[in-house]
Amino acid sequence: MRLTTAQALVRFLANQYSERDGVEQRLIEGVWGIFGHGNVAGLGQALLQAVRTSDRHGSALPYYLARNEQGQVHASAAFAKMRNRLQTFACTASTGPGSTNMITGAALATTNRLPVLLLPSDMFATRVADPVLQQLEDTRAGDVSVNDAFRPVSKYFDRISRPEQLIPAALAAMRVLTDPVETGAVTLCLPQDVQAEAFDWPEEFFRHRVWRVGRPAPEASAVARAAELLRNAKKPLIVAGGGVVYSEAEQELRAFAEATGIPVADTHAGKGAVPWDHPCAVGGIGSTGTSAANALAAEADVVLGIGTRYSDFTTASHTVFANPEVTFVNLNVARLDAAKHSAEMLLSDAKLGIQALAEALSGRRVDDGYRARVRTLADEWNRKADACFHLGHGPLPAQMEILGALNELTGDHDVVINAAGSMPGDLQMLWRARDPKAYHVEYAYSCMGYEVAAGVGAKLADPGREVFVLVGDGSYLMMAQELVTMVSEGLKVIVVIVQNHGFASIGSLSESLGSQRFGTQYRYRSEHSGLLEGGVLPVDLAANAESLGATVLSASTVDEFRAAIIQAKASTTVTVVHVETDPIGPNPPGSAWWDVPVSQVSELDSTRKAYENYSTSKRNQRHYL
Repeated sequence: MRLTTAQALVRFLANQYSERDGVEQRLIEGVWGIFGHGNVAGLGQALLQAVRTSDRHGSALPYYLARNEQGQVHASAAFAKMRNRLQTFACTASTGPGSTNMITGAALATTNRLPVLLLPSDMFATRVADPVLQQLEDTRAGDVSVNDAFRPVSKYFDRISRPEQLIPAALAAMRVLTDPVETGAVTLCLPQDVQAEAFDWPEEFFRHRVWRVGRPAPEASAVARAAELLRNAKKPLIVAGGGVVYSEAEQELRAFAEATGIPVADTHAGKGAVPWDHPCAVGGIGSTGTSAANALAAEADVVLGIGTRYSDFTTASHTVFANPEVTFVNLNVARLDAAKHSAEMLLSDAKLGIQALAEALSGRRVDDGYRARVRTLADEWNRKADACFHLGHGPLPAQMEILGALNELTGDHDVVINAAGSMPGDLQMLWRARDPKAYHVEYAYSCMGYEVAAGVGAKLADPGREVFVLVGDGSYLMMAQELVTMVSEGLKVIVVIVQNHGFASIGSLSESLGSQRFGTQYRYRSEHSGLLEGGVLPVDLAANAESLGATVLSASTVDEFRAAIIQAKASTTVTVVHVETDPIGPNPPGSAWWDVPVSQVSELDSTRKAYENYSTSKRNQRHYL
């Protein structure tokens, strides 16, 4: 079958499927891209031809036009997250800056263990016209291009220098994309001349191919060891991570918690696996966790981590699990995560692992006193959260009040998206989720600019859900372009821009570390001091959003915000709700630490005082051995 390399790749991708539990779906849902000279005559032509001839070959892949190459990767990652990593998109970009724009998105996908296929265009394999437009010349080697920067952020990387290399490389790419342990960004670099080069392909390369996403079962001996630790625990605690959600093990986790009485704390990725008002739910854990979860973590003698990678925010930089005798049991499909904190490892799919533990612990239940303490702590925290939601702060509302109003107006299956700034911390503490797909906070890479693009991917993944994008002005200014994509694709998404004229999160952190909010506010440069501490810049984000095609509603009070959200929900088009909040706070009551080193010597009193506080907190940090 004589086709160009690009035509062969498109036809191959159209015939790749994933399967789990007997349900089969197309693995690559479509292709995102921005065309330039490096891919317009290769992949661009191939995608067009596939559409024009789809009746004959069935090889068409939907094409989506992005406005920023990083944004298209974020949209793909968000789509994969919503589809439990069983489906994703491919992303094509032209040579040079178009391709390197995708590197940040690749790092996000790999850090979050989300499958995305990246197809950066590359320089001429023949090198006949070197140096070509946008080529980096490296004096150390002739085979280096800017695309080599994808290597450390990709779970699989290859450069297709000859057409026939595509066959093993494409198969390897699908293997990694569908592996729950190894998945992440997969990069196949495509030199622009190779994309257009013809080759005689074996027809079997294009057959309907199904990649089975299995459920590894735990070893009986490992289950027995884990069960013994949990059976003897006086104050056990479950930490539910994203692995629970990707395995679709929510019902098993809830049943296990109810049967054993073990309280469940959650990470960002695991929030909603157990509804916030479930009797065993104690909310987020760690640096931005609830006082209930963190109090229980401090006392826990056995911690059962399910599908969590134990980031520093989850462990409060190795301080939240304060019991000197604490032991960990880690149920995880990945050995990397199962081995953390010297744990008893239970290598398994989350659903099958929970089922095995439930059977092994049948009849075992924590004592009534511990269950009563769990409920007391959870009820105390819920009263604190209620107070945060209804402060009556002024003249500008507090960010907490805006989040509270939004939480009260969203349905159980509506999706809230966020990634960076001060909102992830507030959300982990305060947001009340009953559905794991209703809480979509990217806090592994915590990438500013993710939110708007992710709104596109989430809406494409589940059009029946209302999608709310929560974005601060700092993140919005980094990447708002995909608002135009929402408009062009007819995607009804509600974008809430919370404007506080600067980087509120880092400003607050800066102050706590003795750096006096330096360089964190959007201000004119002062003629007196030479610093950025003059008047507020006249930036009109509402007007900007309107210029990109969105309907814009503005609010200055909590009541006006409520009215705007109700109006936005009734709309059928992209709607932006713009609200200003107090940049100084107040903030939710914290109960844990985060390790951000402070200068050990300084001429500033504020820094010296901050270092004293840092040194005190640092004493509680330890390895779990």
